[in-house]
Parts: sequence; structure tokens; C-alpha cells
Amino acid sequence: MNWVNLTSVEQLEEIKNASGYSLIFKHSTRCSISLMAKKNFEFDWDVIPSDTKLFFLDLISYRDISNHVAEVFQVTHQSPQILLIKDGECVLEASHSDISAEEVAEVIAA
Repeated sequence: MNWVNLTSVEQLEEIKNASGYSLIFKHSTRCSISLMAKKNFEFDWDVIPSDTKLFFLDLISYRDISNHVAEVFQVTHQSPQILLIKDGECVLEASHSDISAEEVAEVIAA
């Protein structure tokens, strides 16, 4: 699997309007906890269906997009944080040590 860098509001609108599942991983490049959560997620991400689009958001470089994510999907900003989006709605949100590729796969399979 590969990350797609989330770098524009237009991409965020595409995620909001897409059918199926997309995942946004919000990551602070200055935080060791965020780095560990990302590594743990990537270690297990092969359990997630391959047709799930995975978006990577660098919070330091794209703070405005991060704020827009919180507004569009009505979640409180966290870092690190994942949001699983299905048909325009956030169906799973997790942060810090609660970030789990297995949980993402379970929600998709349900």
C-alpha cells in the first residue's frame, strides 16, 4: 500500500464526495509519538483492503488543511490521528495509541 499526500482542500473535497472508504492519517513530523503511531500502523496496514485510499497529512506543512479536516468531518483535532471516511462521513476516528490498522480493517469488514 502507498500513501497519497493530502496537500489541498480540493483533495479533501474529493475524499468527502467519494464513494467507498478513504483513510486520512494526520501526522506531526515533529512528534516522536506520531512517528511511532505511523510506523505501527504501516507495519500492520496489509490487513486493510487494498482498494482503501490512504491519505497522509503532514500537519506541520498543511495546518490549514488539518483544520479543514476537523471542520468538514466534525472531529476534534488530534495528532497523530486517523479518520476512516465512508461515503463522505467519518465512521472511525482514533488518536495516539488507539490508532490501529486492525480496527480499520474490522470496521470496513463489518
